[in-house]
Amino acid sequence: MDNQLDITQKLIAARASLAPQDGFHPSQIDDAAEGGCGVIGMASSEQVAARHMLQALQQMRNRGNGKGGGIAAVGLVPEDFGVSRQVLDEDYMLAIAYLDAAVRQQVEQEFIQPVFEVDHVHEQAQIEDHTVIAGLDVRPPDVVVYFVRPKAKTLAAFQAENKLEALSPRALEDEFVFQNTFRLNQAFYASRGEKLAFVLSHGKNLLVLKMVGFGDDVIRYYRLEETRAHVWIGHHRYPTKGRVWHPGGAHPFIGMNEALVHNGDFANYASISEYLAQRNIFPQFLTDTEVSVQVFDLLYRTYNYPLEYVIETLAPTTERDFTMLPPEKQRIYAMLQTTHMHASPDGPWFFLIAQADRDKQENPIYRLTGITDTSMLRPQVFAWQESAAEDGSQVAIGFAASEKQAIDAALHSLAEEDARFWTRADRYWNARGGSHTDGGAFMFSVKQNGAGRHKLVLTDKFGSEVEQPTHTPAYDLTQHQLLDFTVAIPDLPAGALFNWVREHIAAWSYDDVLSFIKGLAQAAQQDHKRQHVIEVFTLLMDRRYPTGKLRRSSLLSLYDKYFAQVMAAIRKMPSSNYTYVVQGDLLPDPASAAQTVVVDAREYEAEGEASVARELQRLYAKGFRKFIVAYSKGHRFFGSGLGVGASGVRIDVYGSPGDYLASGIDGAEIHVHRNAQDQLAQIMKAGKLVVHGDVGQTFMYGAKGGEAYVLGNAAGRPLINAVGRPRVVINGTCLDYLAESFMAGDPLNGGGFVILNGMAFDEAGALVELDTPYPGGNLFSLASGGAIYVRDPHGKLSQDQLNGGEFVDLSAQDWERMLPYLEENARQFGIDIEQLLTVNGERLTPEQVYCKIQPRKVRALQAEEAWVGKH
Repeated sequence: MDNQLDITQKLIAARASLAPQDGFHPSQIDDAAEGGCGVIGMASSEQVAARHMLQALQQMRNRGNGKGGGIAAVGLVPEDFGVSRQVLDEDYMLAIAYLDAAVRQQVEQEFIQPVFEVDHVHEQAQIEDHTVIAGLDVRPPDVVVYFVRPKAKTLAAFQAENKLEALSPRALEDEFVFQNTFRLNQAFYASRGEKLAFVLSHGKNLLVLKMVGFGDDVIRYYRLEETRAHVWIGHHRYPTKGRVWHPGGAHPFIGMNEALVHNGDFANYASISEYLAQRNIFPQFLTDTEVSVQVFDLLYRTYNYPLEYVIETLAPTTERDFTMLPPEKQRIYAMLQTTHMHASPDGPWFFLIAQADRDKQENPIYRLTGITDTSMLRPQVFAWQESAAEDGSQVAIGFAASEKQAIDAALHSLAEEDARFWTRADRYWNARGGSHTDGGAFMFSVKQNGAGRHKLVLTDKFGSEVEQPTHTPAYDLTQHQLLDFTVAIPDLPAGALFNWVREHIAAWSYDDVLSFIKGLAQAAQQDHKRQHVIEVFTLLMDRRYPTGKLRRSSLLSLYDKYFAQVMAAIRKMPSSNYTYVVQGDLLPDPASAAQTVVVDAREYEAEGEASVARELQRLYAKGFRKFIVAYSKGHRFFGSGLGVGASGVRIDVYGSPGDYLASGIDGAEIHVHRNAQDQLAQIMKAGKLVVHGDVGQTFMYGAKGGEAYVLGNAAGRPLINAVGRPRVVINGTCLDYLAESFMAGDPLNGGGFVILNGMAFDEAGALVELDTPYPGGNLFSLASGGAIYVRDPHGKLSQDQLNGGEFVDLSAQDWERMLPYLEENARQFGIDIEQLLTVNGERLTPEQVYCKIQPRKVRALQAEEAWVGKH
């Protein structure tokens, strides 16, 4: 410990000469609008080409404004840069952006040739005419990547001058490169009115490229489509603090061996800058994101903290979660917070970090880390998919992103080219920042696994490996080439046929499943069978049931494929029952009130006049009342804008819908046949929303009425500021802040309420209780009306999770109010009320299973309040 302290102090002292000559003034940062960026990261045991990021980034363009985009790659392929494996592993990749090509010779003469052995120079390819990319108004910089090693004599002099003899050879070289970059940036960027050049990245096996544009523009302009890496992160920028008009102000930003992108912004940039300046680290690009990665590098490389402590410093554990930690962790975390609290970003943020790290034996580790702020004020979603290769090795990929639909887009791109991947992740989840169970942060680490192979390992903040639902074998496209039908399809109604499949599928092989769904899809060639076929496919996708030795994510991917054939049959042969619309079509008139119109979402914009949402409005105006949205890819606002009293409208959404679905609806019924995203059903007035999966952030914010049913979990802040009479059933749980400031009257006299069941389906398809029905510390906070009914037969909820609420016994009248909604919940999801009332095999009464939380009685008015009320 004393040795590390000495090393840390000497490293900080060695940076004293980096202080700007005119002093450092944190107030130099520009004020700008709140940020709402789009970010995505993926880490894979296989090296993945950048083109698989393209669709994901393109679909998230509405999360950017073209003022800054970038990518970072870790774990690259030597042949892509014309170097040997040894050079790639041992050399620093010094990537320099030349804003003025005329200064290249001067930069090389002053900051490269005198101090580095140059093993290779890679001039990054680029499009000759940047204007061929629509909207790319500012020509991106020329980029040259120098593969370098510090010269021995120069490094020795640096070591002696700064008394850094105790540093390891790698740590010494890192610090030398770090300081050389600072001086280069100071000379050619930070100290000038005219910006001439700056360092994009300087780590080993780490590359950053960025520009004034979108993240997908970076891949296109620099011709990265075929460049491969184990870890990728990408970013679209919306205005936050800093020079958003300049390539240097775009994300990612670098520390030493890591690159960071950021969705959000924070208010304490100046105090963090002061904290860094006290340790001789000085921002040069004047953005909040830059100081974030500087804090990360300081803590991880200079203080030599483990990742857990770095994450704790960035996102401190507080309130109830802190008290739930073991005493030793509380002691350490309290010390970290006391020492470094003023380095913690204050505001809404979500970080993605690509890192080229080393283990204790100096073996490379390529890591993607996602960290969310403890208030969960920025959207985030994680995902995992894993299979086994023919030789028994692992093929796995992990994701973290602003939106689930971006993850699905990347999986679709991969699955189209590589049979080892498929279109559905094994698991999607949201993180609860500062959680005492997993920390709300996750690390996807690619490690060497012998014989040149790599393994992807997922761990949480505490270093615990996260178990995934991957115990059954995934479908292997290369091994299944079924030609003949082997399963006869019984002539049964849709619900009965689904039940027949559920009874048999546990004993089926993938070939059996394929036989069944191929025959089912073929039946859709006949118009009178289409409704039946669609209903069966939908039940197969929506319901949870035992699947034996077959993996659910693989089955869902197969269902998607053959459901698409049903949609194709409707497009090819429309009828009086079904018609089909693609972007640009002349819109048809309905043949009857019962005709369903299928809207193929693929070519529509995510929002705006050319969006699916506007097309639905136009079709509604023509008289259509039954809609299927197929192939949704992040499209927003489904159901919005239909006007007052849209009862009788039903919209079924297939694919990956985007934000604001069902927002403002007044009578429509919308079914989402997959996980949904953020801001669903905001200010909903009436109608019904059914989500056959999870929902994202701020679900039903400000809702005034209607019914909603969620099969899975809600992320943070559902039903905050809701009023009137919304009635909601969430079968899973909520991360935190459920029904904060709920103002929904008396639930026994027409008011609103939420039923929280705290249940989930395990890998075998069985309904099981979650460890706790509610993990957060802010349940029904500051509510003044309504109620929360929680399934809590074991009494796990405690008063310290409430803030303004109180527990009361469930009454017979309460159960009478709940019962119709639990019955509808059973119809939608197959979750029987008897299952909910059975605990450890024993049938209990409702009051033994459910508790009621209501607002605490209002205190007596203070004298001055009473006087104001009378006057």
